[in-house]
Amino acid sequence: QLQLVESGGGLVQPGGPLRLSCAASGFSLDYYAIGWFRQAPGKEREGVSCLSSRGGTAYADSVKGRFTISRDNAKNTVYLQMNSLKPEDTAIYYCAARYTGWNGRMVPLSRTEFGSWGQGTQVTVSS
Repeated sequence: QLQLVESGGGLVQPGGPLRLSCAASGFSLDYYAIGWFRQAPGKEREGVSCLSSRGGTAYADSVKGRFTISRDNAKNTVYLQMNSLKPEDTAIYYCAARYTGWNGRMVPLSRTEFGSWGQGTQVTVSS
């Protein structure tokens, strides 16, 4: 059974770093694109970053240059390194998976493109 579990959220001061983890089980990252999304109170869920099964990356304009997505195949885990955090980054962060096959293409950063979701982890940026 495909499962995604996020961790690493918490309270961080503006300008600080935080690393989120998305542990995948029941499937191989070699065949799935993984996306990170976030949802702030009263707002729509928005795409943050995506990692294709072939290793390509994509980022929302709001996080380019500050966030980095990566994966550890041995641990079947995808990470989101977040630097220079801002109060507007405060949200629940979710990871999601979409099957694309081995060496698959990049997937658009839209929630409708992803069918499997984790439970989310809260990130709060505040002094």
